[in-house]
Order: sequence, then C-alpha cells, then structure tokens
Amino acid sequence: MEEESKSTKFKTLKDRVSKPTLDAVKNLGFKYMTDIQAEVIPKALDGADIVATAKTGSGKTLAFLIPAIEVVAKLSRKKIQGTYCIIISPTRELATQTYQVLQDMISYHDGLTSTLVIGGESRRAQSNKLAFGAHIVVATPGRLFDHMRTKEFDYRYVNCLILDEADKIYQYGFEEDLKQIISRLPKERQTMLFSATKSETTDALIKSALRADLHSINTNEDNDKATVAGLKQGYVICETEYRLSWLHKLLKKTQNLKVMVFFSSCKSVVFHHEFFTKYCNMSVLCIHGKMNQTDRTATITNFYNAEKLALFCTDLAARGLDIPAVDWIVQFDPPSDANEYIHRVGRTARGLGAAGHAVLLLRPEEKEFIDYLKESKIYLDKYEFWNKLSNLQKKLDAAHEDPEFKKVAEEAFEGYIRAFEVKKLKHIFNLLTMDMDSVAKSFGLKGKPDVDIRVGFSKKHRPRKRIAALLAATGSIEATKHLKI
Repeated sequence: MEEESKSTKFKTLKDRVSKPTLDAVKNLGFKYMTDIQAEVIPKALDGADIVATAKTGSGKTLAFLIPAIEVVAKLSRKKIQGTYCIIISPTRELATQTYQVLQDMISYHDGLTSTLVIGGESRRAQSNKLAFGAHIVVATPGRLFDHMRTKEFDYRYVNCLILDEADKIYQYGFEEDLKQIISRLPKERQTMLFSATKSETTDALIKSALRADLHSINTNEDNDKATVAGLKQGYVICETEYRLSWLHKLLKKTQNLKVMVFFSSCKSVVFHHEFFTKYCNMSVLCIHGKMNQTDRTATITNFYNAEKLALFCTDLAARGLDIPAVDWIVQFDPPSDANEYIHRVGRTARGLGAAGHAVLLLRPEEKEFIDYLKESKIYLDKYEFWNKLSNLQKKLDAAHEDPEFKKVAEEAFEGYIRAFEVKKLKHIFNLLTMDMDSVAKSFGLKGKPDVDIRVGFSKKHRPRKRIAALLAATGSIEATKHLKI
C-alpha cells in the first residue's frame, strides 16, 4: 500500500460518512487514508463518476467500498426491495476477496444485505438471494449477465456501478457480457472504474460506461517508479535447459518463506506441481483456471493462512488478491507485458511499510525484456546465477516412467509454446528462433514432442505461417532469416 497521507485521517470524514462505516474502518485497523482513498472518497461521496488509477496494493478496495456503502445505506431507508449497487471483478478470487471485505464493513450496519455472484457456485442459491433483493451484489461479468436475463433479479434501482481491475475485464473475454450489462442498467447512476494500469481497453470502457463529466484520478503520475517502494526486485539469466533445476534450488532456499511462482499456462502449473510434490517431496500448492471453484477457494484459503508455503499459479492469482506476508514473487515464465509484471509483483510488499522480493527468470534470448521494463519505470537489479544446481535427471527419469506423467510433460511443453504465440513482443519472445529441444529438456523430455507451433497465426501472417511450417519440418533456425518481425 502506498505511504499514508499523514494529514488525512478517516475520522475527518465524520460529517460525511456514517458512524457504522467509520467504526468498521477503525476496527479493520485503518486510521489514515492512502493517497487513492483521500482523492477518491470525497468526490465519490458527491456522486461523481470516477476513473482511478493507482498501484496495486494502494487501497483501492476501501476507496470504492466506503462511498458505495454510504449510497446504499441512504437508499435502503426507502424500503424498496432490489439491488442498489453492483461491483464487478474480472476473477472469482478477486470478487470473493472484495465480498469478504464488504461483509466486514456492512456488519456494522443494520439491515444492509449483499451477495456474491460468481461462476462455479450454485445458480439456484444465487438466484434466490437476488430475488430477495440483495442491496449490494459483487459479481464476475459472465455469471452476473446470466442472472440479468432472468425475472428473479431486479436491477431497476441500481444507483452505483463499480468496475474493479477494469483493464482485465475486457481481456478475460467479458467484453460482450459487459456491454450487455451496462446497456441494461439504469442510465442515471454513478459509475466508478478502478485499475492499476491504463490501456486501450479501459479507455473504451470509460467511453461506454461513464458520464462525460467524470473525475480522473491517477496517483501514479508523480512517481518515478511503477512499483511500490518496499519491493526489491531483480532478474536472473538462465539457460533454457537448466530452468527446472534453478526452480528446485530456489524452492529449497525459500522453504521457510511464503512464495508465489507464476507460470504462463495451466498445463505448466500442473506439470511442475506434480513433479515437485510427487518426485521431489516438496510442499507446494497450485491454482489455475481449469480447477473447479471449490478447489480454487480451498487453495487460496490454505495459502492465505500459511506462514511458509509455495503456491504455483497462473495469472489468475495476479489480480487484486490481498494475501498477507508473501515474501517472494517468482516469475518463472515472464509476463506478457509491463502491466502484467506490475500485477504479479503487486502480490508482495502490500501494506504500510511492508517489504517483499521478486525475481524474474529469463532465457538469454529474452534479456531485452529488461530494457522494455525500464521504459515502463520498472527497474530490476541483475542477480547472479547459482554456481551449483541439483541434477534432477534421475528424478525426471523416474517420473517419465509413468505414461500419464509423460503426457502431462508434453502438454506442459505445448502450453509453454502456445503462451509464446500470443505474446506481443515478438522481437523478444521469438518462438521461431527458440531451441525446441532445450525447451523439451526443461520439462524432462528427451526431445521436442510433436506439437503444431503454427497454432495462433492469423491469415494476415501467412508468410510467418509458411516459415513456421518449414521450421517445424526441418528444425532449422535458417528458416527464420526470411522472417521480418
């Protein structure tokens, strides 16, 4: 969280914010407002539309919950049954976390009700709560739109719409759902949009969802760094075939700490989790988008409560989750861009005066990514590569005796390759110049499995597709000489 503005205490809002809300904030342990809270709350209480950009961990959740609760508390006195406020989050985990904070806040108010509407949970139970007229609904876009197409959900009285982590709502494939949601809600409403970064998608969302006389707030503008001050971050250059051994050593060195390790695909998470738990006897959790909601919730809860543990994850866990005391963020697979980097490392060094560490692992061919990050005000130290790594070959040979595990390894290889196909920085993450055999070795495979690396090329990239086919057929790097990135 950003440094407190010492001159702005929550109690200065006592003439504008109800006593139950201020009591809730006090009992949650907050005395001073962060920069984003001090900027947003007064304007939001005036009913203004808000677009707020601030670093992850800066206190955005309270910045929108406090004015939202105040709006709902006033409307609830009219005794009209229905929903007054909707909060939309891009992932189930973030929605759940926001809902939990909301529950803590409204427990100090008599009569205020809320419900959580996310995928993976009972539609019937959600429908019953919506039919009862929950005052505040916290939801993911897909499931929310499902309910909006039923008669049970009365959203005619929605006076406040909040879009959290808005830069990812579109990118997660909810663009059409969100358009439909916005078009169905009352036009006369207050809308607040929050994000850690700005993008073309948020600009499009602002135009479609907010009024023209909005207030734009950016607490990042006057800061020469895109990440929080308590974060120590660096990178390591590692030859492709030694990546697994490097991770093994890092997990041993951090076994008494709380660590999050980011991978680029669900299949890669599954492979590494199975290898380290079954064949290296290490205590590791994992979470990814292919898991059912019950398992995902249980994993987050276990990691939340743990004092020392490693969590293998995809970017599903990079957005907004406020997990206490995470010591290290390990980006085993590099992020797609600077925005995703910021969200990943934002899982550590959260809170006032908090410290955390982050390390980014890069292949030698990817070192230009460091210069790209500098352009986005992200500055990393270079960490030296360890001299001695464990030889995991015997463990890998034993693992690959199991045909099912070998299949998992081949699928992880495929997931790793497919992740490269959709990256925008093709001059850095160049799939066509990649040593496929070395990548295969990093998954314990003897050689490159039969994977179609042409998946993902659009029609406008037919020359790239032809050369990719040539590369796949010959294994020759010479083919790339004809390719202009």
